[in-house]
Amino acid sequence: MQKRKLLMKFLILIFLIFLITTPQVVDALDSNDLGLQYGAPTGLGTAGVRTTVARIIRVVLGLLGIVTVVGVVAGGFMYMTAGGNEQKTSGGMKVTAGEVIGLIIILRAYAITGFVISNLVAATTQ
Repeated sequence: MQKRKLLMKFLILIFLIFLITTPQVVDALDSNDLGLQYGAPTGLGTAGVRTTVARIIRVVLGLLGIVTVVGVVAGGFMYMTAGGNEQKTSGGMKVTAGEVIGLIIILRAYAITGFVISNLVAATTQ
């Protein structure tokens, strides 16, 4: 009974996703320029879709990096102001360790997306 309800919820979700995305796909298939001809009059620019997506990804990853560095500083502040309290000291160390791991993941994601986007642009613009 519970599996049936879960299956019905899943099927309804898939149907709604299909229903929402279908008009956009059909509209995108009608034009070859993907609306780039309307960029200049609206002030949005005429950069390609790949370039715009790459810029957005780089900005988001850059902002995540800034947030992570602020978290490392906050964890270090917690550690330095613990005053010998072991709970606060371990809490500051946990926060700092988690933020450093997050920074490593963000840097790897930045490198991977840079590699993929540059190869994608090189492969599709020839």
